Amino acid sequence: MNFSDERNLASYFIIFAVLVITALVLWNTSIFLQRLKKDENSKMQVWAQSYKSLGSSSLDDYYDLSILIGDTNNTIPIIVTNEDGDFIRDKTEKRAIKSPIKNLPDNLTEDELREHLEQMKSQNEPIIMDLQGSTQLIYYGNSSILNKLKYYPIAIALILFLLIGVVYFFFTTSKISEQNKLWAGMAKETAHQIGTPLSSLVGWNEILKSESVNPDYIKEIEKDISRLKVITERFSKIGSIPKLEEANIITETKDAYTYLQARNSKLINFSLKLPDEPIMVHLNSQLYSWTIENLVKNAIDAMRGKGDLRIDVTQDPKRVFINITDTGKGLAKSKFTKIFEPGYTSKTRGWGLGLSLAKRIIEEYHLGKIKVLKSEIGKGTTFQITLRKAYVV
Repeated sequence: MNFSDERNLASYFIIFAVLVITALVLWNTSIFLQRLKKDENSKMQVWAQSYKSLGSSSLDDYYDLSILIGDTNNTIPIIVTNEDGDFIRDKTEKRAIKSPIKNLPDNLTEDELREHLEQMKSQNEPIIMDLQGSTQLIYYGNSSILNKLKYYPIAIALILFLLIGVVYFFFTTSKISEQNKLWAGMAKETAHQIGTPLSSLVGWNEILKSESVNPDYIKEIEKDISRLKVITERFSKIGSIPKLEEANIITETKDAYTYLQARNSKLINFSLKLPDEPIMVHLNSQLYSWTIENLVKNAIDAMRGKGDLRIDVTQDPKRVFINITDTGKGLAKSKFTKIFEPGYTSKTRGWGLGLSLAKRIIEEYHLGKIKVLKSEIGKGTTFQITLRKAYVV
């Protein structure tokens, strides 16, 4: 088991532990609420029995019982009705309870009392009581503490779900950071490895110049040496913050286009559409040309070396748009974002880093946007790069 597998296993274990804790908290909270509800029901049974005893003809019994009634229930709302559903109001001033409507706001209208009554019916079953030859029903609602506590499990669940989100985010960002360090290290090592033979090639080229070799051959060798230098500089910039300079995106796009057109098959029909006026942006020219190169190579692979490839540059008052359109096999909409993920590739060869690097160059280094603008299976795909214009004050 490698480090990555161990890390994944640890993350799964933490998530599982959080879910178990959540279930235990919710289960215990549910038991607590049921016990509290049972206690309140028992309390109401005592209250009902006490209220029934108030019907005694002896006023002395009344006083003793009124202590029990008045002191034990200050939180549970109560409404008493007869069997026809009419409210019962006791106006006897000697009794501690002036009205069997208790722990509700004063001066409620009939309609408001009905609303409270319907709410109590939905919360608890009424207590039926025979009193002096008549049947009375005691309706009671949940106490304020019970109403507050019923939201407690929801709050706990939200907290734990947030905890799961934090743990997931931590492991995801940690994994991305680990991958970024690996790619940056590989890129810098590649640049270092290319640098040694490149220096030798420069020396050998100078020797060839002194040996009266055909100048055309020397010129082509110098082009390739220059190209290797560009590649080395590109790789050396991965993992570090590149320097952005004000540049004309029209010129930079045209240079990249010209280079790629000259070095690809004649079966690819290149076309370029550019505005006449310059458009200035903050740009790292080498990384931008690398992005265009990756997108063009991806388009050529999608067309299997034959088709039409078009680069269009358009603008609005604040942004510039570079569209690269091919007539390749196209993409399913479900893959519009997936193709930018590191390691994703539909080819039998390759590491699937080209589009991932392009996304990083545009979005992280240039604070722009790259996306699949549109695609249709069997007809082709359009990639779009969006960059903000540079404003010179």
